[in-house]
Amino acid sequence: MRDPAPTRRLALASLLLAAIAPSLPAQSPPATVAVQASPTTQLLVGLFPVSDRVVWASGAGGTYVLTTDGGEHWRAGVVPGAEALQFRDVHAVDSLTAWLLAIGFADSSRIYNTADGGRHWDVQFVNRDPRAFYDCFAFWDRRRAVVIGDAVDRRIPILLTGDGGAHWEMAPLESRPAADSAEGSPAASGTCVVARGRGDAWIGTMGGSQGTRVLRTGDGGRTWRSSVTPVGGGAAGAAVASLAFRDSRHGFAAGWDTRRVARTDDGGRTWVTVGEPAFAGGVYGLALVPGRAGALVAVGRSGASISWDEGATWQALDEGDSWSVAFADGRTGWMVGARGRIAKIALR
Repeated sequence: MRDPAPTRRLALASLLLAAIAPSLPAQSPPATVAVQASPTTQLLVGLFPVSDRVVWASGAGGTYVLTTDGGEHWRAGVVPGAEALQFRDVHAVDSLTAWLLAIGFADSSRIYNTADGGRHWDVQFVNRDPRAFYDCFAFWDRRRAVVIGDAVDRRIPILLTGDGGAHWEMAPLESRPAADSAEGSPAASGTCVVARGRGDAWIGTMGGSQGTRVLRTGDGGRTWRSSVTPVGGGAAGAAVASLAFRDSRHGFAAGWDTRRVARTDDGGRTWVTVGEPAFAGGVYGLALVPGRAGALVAVGRSGASISWDEGATWQALDEGDSWSVAFADGRTGWMVGARGRIAKIALR
């Protein structure tokens, strides 16, 4: 009679494989990076993909760039009268309508708007306070937005609009978060403030005696609360350079000196550190991938890394000098940076 032992052993092995198969990690989806032909050599910092076809970016020398074909062709322009300004943030709703935020003290901080794809620009706001320095803005929708700056008189300046920027109003004194005299926000990628939903927003700060903080509001900027993050690690000059939120509870903060990344699961009340990106140096920009649970990308002056597991582990993605990263959808994103660098990220 045929010895049944080998058959039993094979059957047992098959059952064992079937039992452990669900726990085996799925292969990470591949990601590719393609550097695109840029029409400028200026530093690009602000980045906003409206779709996988329409993308705006902005930067030094009063420069903005726009593609309407997914990056096959980019068009560059300089806003008249803004040649000496640095546009560190950009927001857009389509290929025609966009806003640019210029940083700097006094009247260097400005907001411009176009409704015709950059052929004409209107000045919506010019800072008249010589002590004020505005860093970033974020939009809840095409009419409602918030602008934040470095502390003035131990308060974080908060500008709000409810009409698409036709009027930008300083929030009442009691609505401006208390701050140290030297506390501010890094204008590294236009993501030191993010807005979601009807009134949620978060601000990342630097230079405070309490450490790196995240300020949060749930009522459109009328009231703010504060929490300290582990991003700084106690390092002098550390900062929360970039924030990214998936919804009102789940988000990430990244530091531009310490390379640390922290995660929150309660809307920014508490934070825990996760893994560090694979490149050297700090994180300038951070972006979640829409519709891809656990996926986020971090960029800095010496490269880019991608995580598929909520930042626990990271894989090298690119070695270029990038300041900002953003995604149009679950498959397509861009990075921009030094010397006009534009790179497209494709996820399968």
